[in-house]
Amino acid sequence: MTRLATPQICTMTELREPQKVFDRAGGQPIAILKNSALVGYYVPVEAVDTTSHQPMTREQVSAILARTREKAQPVLDYLKDK
Repeated sequence: MTRLATPQICTMTELREPQKVFDRAGGQPIAILKNSALVGYYVPVEAVDTTSHQPMTREQVSAILARTREKAQPVLDYLKDK
């Protein structure tokens, strides 16, 4: 049995009227179920701390890729032949 990460749940059928589901959840994440099986989560903006996430510049991304290139290169070489 899957343990849900939130007490708020809805079914795929209930998502026919998403605004009702979102209003009922009160800004909390919602587990989405289909045939009693978890298929995903809806996480509203209110539930995410957006102040700690800043977009990265192209230079920052390039610097991170350059630092990890040595470690990732064997994997990239392996995947090149696939």
